[in-house]
Amino acid sequence: MTIEQHIEELRMELKDACDAAERRQIEGELELAQADLAMTLAEQDGAIDAEPPF
Repeated sequence: MTIEQHIEELRMELKDACDAAERRQIEGELELAQADLAMTLAEQDGAIDAEPPF
């Protein structure tokens, strides 16, 4: 499963979630997945260096 597919799946789950705790959990997972995608895209574009500074 690609990160984009995972994000779409989480969005669908979020729409169907009726419990507040479940919504918060899915929102957290969605936020992490979106951040991961943003980092991956930035690394591919050369906007950031993926190597540690040391």
